[in-house]
Amino acid sequence: MKKALFLLLVIIITTTGCSTEDIGQGNMDYDQTKKMVVDIIKTEDGKKALKEVLADDELKHQLVLDNEVVTNSIEKTLVSDKGKDFWQNSFKDPKFAETYAKSLKKENETLMKDLMKDPEYRAMLLEILHDPELEKEYADLLKSKEYRAHLQEVITETIESPLFQARIQEILLKAAQEQQKKEEKK
Repeated sequence: MKKALFLLLVIIITTTGCSTEDIGQGNMDYDQTKKMVVDIIKTEDGKKALKEVLADDELKHQLVLDNEVVTNSIEKTLVSDKGKDFWQNSFKDPKFAETYAKSLKKENETLMKDLMKDPEYRAMLLEILHDPELEKEYADLLKSKEYRAHLQEVITETIESPLFQARIQEILLKAAQEQQKKEEKK
């Protein structure tokens, strides 16, 4: 396989190195060489040769990255200072953070559902929720002026909502009809 790839590269280089206009002059520049190689690759013969080279199982096997190499590279990147800076800056971008969160949504839901079924996790969660310090913080929060103002605002918005008013009216009419039926029976 390596021989086939090497042979293909040698053919391309020799072909590009022997163009008729520059024979003997030796002044073919990079752009001309690049253009010629690209033109050769775009031909049917060039495409066919590339397909044959890329279809070779031995080449595919050699191109597959070693799992350990990938894992080590990712770990080094994530724990390096540059990696930390990259992730911190990336998560400051709302679109990136949203895309990242959406990509992990299903996995996070599955994880949470699995954790809620785990007796050990539930016990730890209950232990945290029953922590006296946390209960005191909840009580202080519920007694705070800010929370009470927020609660009052929510209740006012709910009462002023046309949907809520229609539902209350429906309940009152139903109760009045039931009361009237009871009085008629007497």
